[in-house]
Amino acid sequence: MKKSIAVFDFDGTLTRDDTLILFIRHVVGKCGFWLAIVKCFPWLLAFKLKLYPNWKAKQKLFATCFKGMEYNNFVECGTTFAAVHSNLLRVEAIEALEKHLNAGNKVYIVTASMEEWVRPLLAKYPSLLFITTTPECMDGRLTGCFASPNCYGGEKVRRFILNEPFRDEYELFVYGDSAGDKALLKMADNAYYRRFS
Repeated sequence: MKKSIAVFDFDGTLTRDDTLILFIRHVVGKCGFWLAIVKCFPWLLAFKLKLYPNWKAKQKLFATCFKGMEYNNFVECGTTFAAVHSNLLRVEAIEALEKHLNAGNKVYIVTASMEEWVRPLLAKYPSLLFITTTPECMDGRLTGCFASPNCYGGEKVRRFILNEPFRDEYELFVYGDSAGDKALLKMADNAYYRRFS
């Protein structure tokens, strides 16, 4: 009998909102957030017009807000963010996640967000495995760049397969809500797009 593996997207699937924007506002405040939007407006507009890649626009915004921050401080911000925003998690999504965990299935969170604030929101479930976008650090500080490619679209598939390469040996359940999840959903035995049953 094949083992079962479940993969959950995070933003919009396990949560009711995009956590990157909320995390930025949590760390730099409303004024800091809008100042960052103004600074990054040309790249964000180009992204909306499909003239600029998703990951580059995201990295510009990330660098504007966090470049030079001590990594330990960044991690602590993830902890305080989770304490304030625990109500972001969807009840029905968490029920689906718990169902897989209780069945003994291996469960991955595969997301373009960063583990530093995703893991604390799911701290109740220590057996979860995380595949995320990773911030680059030098000398204990964030450089503003990503150490890994933005974990979105085809990159989600590539990173997941690196972790679970023997595709014929497991039944795959995938839960997602956006275009960034469609490549993973396509390879699933059981695909759940904006639903949990």
